[in-house]
Amino acid sequence: QPRSGPAISELAVAALRGRYRVALNQELIAGDPALAEGDELVLIPPVAGGSAPPPRRAVVLAEPLSLERVTAAVSHAGAGGVVTFTGAVRGHARGRVVTHLDYEAYVPMAEKVLAATAAEIEGELAGVRLAVEHRVGRLQVGEVAVVIAASAAHRAEAFTACQAMIDRLKDRAPIWKKEVAADGSEWVGLGP
Repeated sequence: QPRSGPAISELAVAALRGRYRVALNQELIAGDPALAEGDELVLIPPVAGGSAPPPRRAVVLAEPLSLERVTAAVSHAGAGGVVTFTGAVRGHARGRVVTHLDYEAYVPMAEKVLAATAAEIEGELAGVRLAVEHRVGRLQVGEVAVVIAASAAHRAEAFTACQAMIDRLKDRAPIWKKEVAADGSEWVGLGP
């Protein structure tokens, strides 16, 4: 309950998420702290005429992905380079003919890991913006499993960011794939 000022509904605050910072007792904080009696919690809008970055796009979907959506999420007037990656199901893997893949994910954690990975890369490469969508469910050969877009003022950083995102998500995100072939199936990455 605010000590002064207008009361704001939870829906109004949720609509602004990512476009404000939080101060507790006049100190900027991150996370979700425990509050004590008399604490002052304040939402701080962008200051000095600045604006917040657009919302990051890092989602796991059971429906077809959109390269246009991730590209739109990172495009802006300062982006001289926009690089995309589309990962599709291929018909051969490790000497076998693949009929389809089954993707599974721990979706809430996967989206958190994808967002954190994008933020990490954006922190390493000044001016980079990243967006990623990953698919779950049964995917036939040729269907799209992942789309990534990276933008930057110059192409080199955009290429670097796009490659870093695919490499790191394959290593970190709790997303699993089972390759299905005529002679059986195998979860990729779980064997010796």
